[in-house]
Amino acid sequence: MTTTTLSYLTPSLPDAPPLVHDSRVFRGSAGRPLLAPRGVWAVGGRLIVADTGQNRVFIWNHIPDTEFTEPDVVLGQTDAAETGRNAGGGAGASTLQYPSGLWSDGERLVVADAWNHRVLVWHRFPTQTGQQADVVLGQPDFSHNEPNIRGIGAGPTERSLNWPYGVTSDGQRLWIADTGNRRILYYDTLPVDSYAPATAVIGKDSFTERDYESEQPIWPYSVRLGPGGQLAVADTQYYRTLLWHDWQTAPHQQADVVLGQPDFDSNGQNQYGLFPARHTQSWTYDAYFHGEGLLVADTGNSRLLWFANVPTQHNPPADNLIGHARFDTGSENANTRFGTDRQLYWPFSICTDAERLFIADTGNHRIVISHFTH
Repeated sequence: MTTTTLSYLTPSLPDAPPLVHDSRVFRGSAGRPLLAPRGVWAVGGRLIVADTGQNRVFIWNHIPDTEFTEPDVVLGQTDAAETGRNAGGGAGASTLQYPSGLWSDGERLVVADAWNHRVLVWHRFPTQTGQQADVVLGQPDFSHNEPNIRGIGAGPTERSLNWPYGVTSDGQRLWIADTGNRRILYYDTLPVDSYAPATAVIGKDSFTERDYESEQPIWPYSVRLGPGGQLAVADTQYYRTLLWHDWQTAPHQQADVVLGQPDFDSNGQNQYGLFPARHTQSWTYDAYFHGEGLLVADTGNSRLLWFANVPTQHNPPADNLIGHARFDTGSENANTRFGTDRQLYWPFSICTDAERLFIADTGNHRIVISHFTH
């Protein structure tokens, strides 16, 4: 197989040094390529992809260097060709239904199994296709998969989940974006037992609270940790990213900074503008700390925003972007009218590993792999 480069992927503003170079496309298995992948993670030379539309997680033990490469391990299915929800049956320790967020330190793996309303943990990194998870969170056992355990309309608890799309860890603690319950759950240790209760909740006054205010996460899709102890939450439905300067304060206070809106009460898509701008966001699904700065997956605008330093004030303008040559270009503008194969189209998830950037380019059903220029 050959390597498909993205020589026309816009790496930055035209009057700024390019943020990335040597961008290329990876589409997964040749026999059954990726379909709407919403999660990507790279660690220790491995690549992990949540092939969300086909209810699988793929693992490559080495970063692929061609457009198609067969996976070394398939989770959620019996092989790479199978795609059914929960492998065509009921929920179990080896099944998945709409997996999304991923985290791994190379020794353990955590998967947000969103439509099973649970998070799965492998305490030993999976080496076998169909390998069963060791721990389930959000459900009393591996066979249950209703929202908040008891089904639609049931209230949340410290043990329940409802559409959890995002996960992150620092290797010791665990955070889950419990999206459907409009909150983030925090565990002071990475659980070793199933059905473990969360230690604290971010975005609510208690574990059973369902009402919400505009200063709280409205639809938290991803949660990320910064090198300085910051916490970032992509708050999709309010077209914004929330930042806490210190993750330890997050259960006790509203975010310190809001990106994409002028204040906590505002919720306009691109701040009610016809076109995006350098300080606006639309359907924001991820954020990722890199070096001294922050990347934001401004998904609805089909671009990544780059903040050279982690913002400390509301409504900051981005310093640069990937995916468009101008800040006022979005998903529905003229340069996407005839196709998006040389551009980003609805990127849902981003991660970095040393000098490389990995983008789940969801609308194009692929992973984009680039090298940073700095």
